[in-house]
Amino acid sequence: MRIVRTVQAMRHEHEQWTGSVGFVPTMGYLHEGHLSLVRRARRENAHVVVSIFVNPTQFGPQEDLATYPSNIEQDLELLKTLEVDSVFLPSVAEMYPSGFTTYVHPEGSLTTQGEGAIRPGHFRGVATVVQKLFHIVQPHNVYFGQKDAQQVAVINQMIKDLNIPVILHVLPTTREPDGLAMSSRNSYLNASARARASAIYRALRAAQAAFDEQHETNSIAIISAARAVLQQEQGLQLEYFELRDANTFEPLTTLRAPALLLIAVRLDTIRLIDNFVLHADGTWILVRQRASPPQLNNLEQERKKQCATK
Repeated sequence: MRIVRTVQAMRHEHEQWTGSVGFVPTMGYLHEGHLSLVRRARRENAHVVVSIFVNPTQFGPQEDLATYPSNIEQDLELLKTLEVDSVFLPSVAEMYPSGFTTYVHPEGSLTTQGEGAIRPGHFRGVATVVQKLFHIVQPHNVYFGQKDAQQVAVINQMIKDLNIPVILHVLPTTREPDGLAMSSRNSYLNASARARASAIYRALRAAQAAFDEQHETNSIAIISAARAVLQQEQGLQLEYFELRDANTFEPLTTLRAPALLLIAVRLDTIRLIDNFVLHADGTWILVRQRASPPQLNNLEQERKKQCATK
């Protein structure tokens, strides 16, 4: 496994490879959710790249950039056991050199609703760094988890809008035994907060049950079922619990496919998000956006031409 720290070195890596490249972008402090993405990438690709980069442009002024959990040595050991080919580990200066002024600025309800309303500018930072990573790594397949549903939707839209020749794979959220979605930020939780955090999953399950068992399609009734669970836990500050269209993130008053149940809560200073994805008939769905095979073939041919001329 090679540790790659510069854009030039990462591009050199790619020039040595033949076959498909799978890519898993992360901010490090890896857990089983990240590792499940890496395993999937390893099964489906000739080469696998994982990036570890805590992206400053997606953090707001009062957010946890300075204290975001990190253990690079442990991350590298885990990735080595999964036979990752390259770990892209750039510095902030490498990704945002002096004089950097160009950003990807997604617009519309995808970035103004939900997380976008709570974290202004967040998705500009996400879209910018992901687009940069796509250009640097040049993957054929990229892997994200469903936990960050709105981020996935923004990236999916960017891929379509900018004709980026990559296949986006969205894998189910990996959970702890009590249902809490795995997250690097879970490491912030003390024992008391960790116990209370399990109410997030129970609330989502209650909302699901309101639909599945009672065939409830009114969003107010579904959300009320979840709120009743959350109100039983002290110290949980609910930021939002919403039913939204999975593609546009517009609010839904009546459930229609595909629908997202979205939740964000605070436990003291710690912010956690989660979601369920529901079909209109109550079954789960997994959104997977594919680039067409001709796009990928044309891209690979162009890369080979470029390498041949060097």
